[in-house]
Amino acid sequence: MMEMMLKISLVIFMAGNLMEMGLRLDVEDAVRGLKNIKFVIYVLIWGFIIGPSVAWLITQFIPLDKPYATGLILLGMAPCAPFVPLFVTKAKGDLGYTAAYMFLVAIGTILFMPFAVPYMVEGLSVSAWAIAKPLLIMILIPLLIGGVIRRNSTPLATKMQPVVKKITMVFTLIVFILLIIIYYKGIVSAMGSLSILSLVIFFTIIMIGTYFLSFGLNYEQKIVLSIGNSTRNLGAAIAPLFAATAIAPEAIIIIVLSLPVMILFPPIAIKLFGKNATVKN
Repeated sequence: MMEMMLKISLVIFMAGNLMEMGLRLDVEDAVRGLKNIKFVIYVLIWGFIIGPSVAWLITQFIPLDKPYATGLILLGMAPCAPFVPLFVTKAKGDLGYTAAYMFLVAIGTILFMPFAVPYMVEGLSVSAWAIAKPLLIMILIPLLIGGVIRRNSTPLATKMQPVVKKITMVFTLIVFILLIIIYYKGIVSAMGSLSILSLVIFFTIIMIGTYFLSFGLNYEQKIVLSIGNSTRNLGAAIAPLFAATAIAPEAIIIIVLSLPVMILFPPIAIKLFGKNATVKN
């Protein structure tokens, strides 16, 4: 019963976040970022090549139990939490590029995960379509609905956006509470494992690497990449596990544990790199 409630709440949480994004997506701002080919290339490389590779390499060097390794690799494939614009605003980053970034990773996640998961995650018995289906429902369809509404009636989108945001926030809390209730024993036992260390290493490498190795971009664009990639889309990371025939709870537990860990990294990025806010690199 609890697990069914979690699945339903997770779908509403994810779909709500993406619909809210579509309702406030300024196409002209997003297009400005999408026209910057260098930025687009960095988004795709860091999001879907380097990110998953770093997660996989960590599992090769740190002796994680197999389910924890599975969860970490899935996290590596799913960049960008819904709260990224909030931190980019605080960092004085470019919100137009943020819109472009979130659009790219949303589409990229749908295209990448169904084909990459069966190859990169050993022992996870699930088809590409079984992975793609929940991602389409939770990411693409609500994003398109929100975008179409904004395109056809900006006043309606403006009225709907705060309502959808409030509903989504309620279900965010519900998802978090259900995860704690269902997996609290595993979460407590995981505290003494290497899973926390592996998460810290992953987020540290990604946060620093995306900023210093994104050559040719200015601060306002680099900070979007750093904050976006040092957060993860937990719903997208969990979706393949719910689609699988059998899963170990530890795979979900490390994804749950990533939430308090990753919330620390955007403020750290702002503190470390924010002094360059007015400097063009």
